[in-house]
Amino acid sequence: MKRRDTALLIFILVLIGLSLAAIVPVRTNLLGPNGLRLGLDLSGGSQLLYKADLSKKDPSVSDDQAMASAIEKIQRRVNEFGAAEPIIQKQGTDRVLVQLPGVRDITRAISLIGDTGLLYFRELEVDESGNPVTDAQGYYVFSEEPAKAQGTNGEETELTGQYLKSATPDFDEYGAPIVAFEWNEEGAHLFQQITTRNLQKPLAIAIDQTIISTPNVSAVISARGQIEGGFTVEEAQDLANKLNSGALDVPLELIDERDVDATLGADSVRKSLIAAGVGILLLLVFMIVYYRLPGVVACFSLLIYGAMLLAIFSAFSSQLTLTLPGIAAFILSLGMAVDANVLIFERMKEELRAGRSLQAAVEIGFTRAWSAIRDSNITTLIACLILFWLGGTFGAFMVRGFALTLSVGVALSMFTAIVISRTFLRIIVSRKAVTDLRAYGVKS
Repeated sequence: MKRRDTALLIFILVLIGLSLAAIVPVRTNLLGPNGLRLGLDLSGGSQLLYKADLSKKDPSVSDDQAMASAIEKIQRRVNEFGAAEPIIQKQGTDRVLVQLPGVRDITRAISLIGDTGLLYFRELEVDESGNPVTDAQGYYVFSEEPAKAQGTNGEETELTGQYLKSATPDFDEYGAPIVAFEWNEEGAHLFQQITTRNLQKPLAIAIDQTIISTPNVSAVISARGQIEGGFTVEEAQDLANKLNSGALDVPLELIDERDVDATLGADSVRKSLIAAGVGILLLLVFMIVYYRLPGVVACFSLLIYGAMLLAIFSAFSSQLTLTLPGIAAFILSLGMAVDANVLIFERMKEELRAGRSLQAAVEIGFTRAWSAIRDSNITTLIACLILFWLGGTFGAFMVRGFALTLSVGVALSMFTAIVISRTFLRIIVSRKAVTDLRAYGVKS
């Protein structure tokens, strides 16, 4: 056996060992929460698609920066929401896809994620005589403009949630849920002035221009305060979460919402695994019966291919998500790996019938089949690239998952067909372990 084949064999054995080390600890959770990361179509949950209004962003900030900041803040909100393995992706230039596996309260998720989450204080409107203005129902009317005060730099500054240091859900002395907040130094300086001039008057507290509470200011407040609004415990938690995550840099419009049943996902997994198992079994039987010894080598290479692909998904589970189209892509790439072996073995059989030696037939079979394998797989990879781009442009995340899984599988299938199968056949032929041509599917 040549030194080159020995080195390749050691390299392959190391890859097998690393692949098994990556997937064996997962055991029964291979497709569960502690293993591969399942997409929404397999695990169930909620999916939301938002469109950002980039025309309302800060002009000094680029579109990409505004979107990145919004996605980061959505991520913080979702993390506090408690969704397991949430998926938040930018789709195209102005869309954000949010997948929340296991989340059933989609209304609460929409309220938490989509609201801009900016805190304002609004003062009473007064007439020329200094009396409070009321509406037709006799309720106080509050200014549309956020309350302002003189900042430490001497300029008039709006007091908004950007000066918040922290916000926490709490309870008042009567056990009612509230949100306690604390300002940073600048916010405390502004809030002290605003509460001083509104002493013994109502001061409206608004989130995203919606007034949620109008408490009377009974004392001058600087660093700390609280928001009361007849909240439930969950509403207080969500409000504190939104305030802590920061205001979104751009308004988000919900353009699509879906609720995926977990039982549908489980049924899809089961049927997919059954279909894959039957297809793989038939494939292995055909390869062994028709190609004999090379077919056995191909089947062993395909098992290694499967282990390596699962290891890649397991190792990069935080970036790669397995969806139902992804499973289809996995099975398709497996078929393409077999297709490469078929081209090679048919070429080998032609050379053996022409009177070539086993060693020469193996080398010529791989060499002359390589151009067809290379061209067909490169064509497939180009198609995957186009599908991945189109999926990102139009928000079709399942198309992206299919394209990504298929491209990884195709690249890996080329490696297993050209390197692994070739190395094993070289070793068998060089050691003259099997010399009967009938074992290679050729009548002697």
